Amino acid sequence: MATERLQKILAASGVASRRASEVLIANGRVTVDGKPAKLGMQVDAAKAIIAVDGKVIGSASAPEYLMLHKPGGVTSTVRDRHASKTVLDMIPTAMLPEGGRLYPVGRLDQDSEGLLVLTNDGAWADRVLHPRHGIEREYAIGLRAPLSPDQVKAMKAGIPLDEGLATLTGLRATTEIETRRLIELISPPPGNLTWYRAMLAQGWKRQLRRMFGAVGAPIDRLVRVRMGPVRLDDLPSGRARRLRAPEVRGLGAGAGVSRAGVKTARTNAPPPSRPPVPRR
Repeated sequence: MATERLQKILAASGVASRRASEVLIANGRVTVDGKPAKLGMQVDAAKAIIAVDGKVIGSASAPEYLMLHKPGGVTSTVRDRHASKTVLDMIPTAMLPEGGRLYPVGRLDQDSEGLLVLTNDGAWADRVLHPRHGIEREYAIGLRAPLSPDQVKAMKAGIPLDEGLATLTGLRATTEIETRRLIELISPPPGNLTWYRAMLAQGWKRQLRRMFGAVGAPIDRLVRVRMGPVRLDDLPSGRARRLRAPEVRGLGAGAGVSRAGVKTARTNAPPPSRPPVPRR
């Protein structure tokens, strides 16, 4: 068998994405035939003994593509000694690939909830996450008070953050139907919040929370409802399902890329009405 770059082998084996595999190698967590691995080294996976954190990896298993409705309070990493529960704990055993290796494609903050994609296909995950695709993500955002016209104007102009100018590709009030359906899915049920939908193609750490916080509108609930062509739809909190073939192809090809652009963000939404508090 021909040799390949070690990070490519790790990604194909479902250890992590190729970029994350490079970090594992650089941090000294990978060995080849008992010796510390070096970034970029060529390896024959059929002959070499490759281990991560002392655990030998097997050959590549069949690819799996899953989506999880992550509840708030659950960390999106696959291993965290400080967390009582990770996203892997919520995946049914029947959905786990051989060897049990899965990892999230992107992340959701521990306090955030909603759609989280997981896979063991490192090359596919790299395509999904690559900045050139700019795959749009949509979030339902619950606020304790409606945005004022000045706050909407500031969001439309963009919010300066340490990484640069943070922009949205869209911002609008949710419809009553959207709000009703969302309330039925998330847990625990929200209080009397005002709901918006925000879309963005950037992916900076806690970006939406920082943007809304900068205009004096701290987010009370944040739920990812769409990632490119993949939608949360009616998947209840804590449940998972396999992605359908068109969803896998669409995400891997960069479908769902924003066509609005940051200069034409839809931020002129009228003030929403507060939805009724759901009956308990």
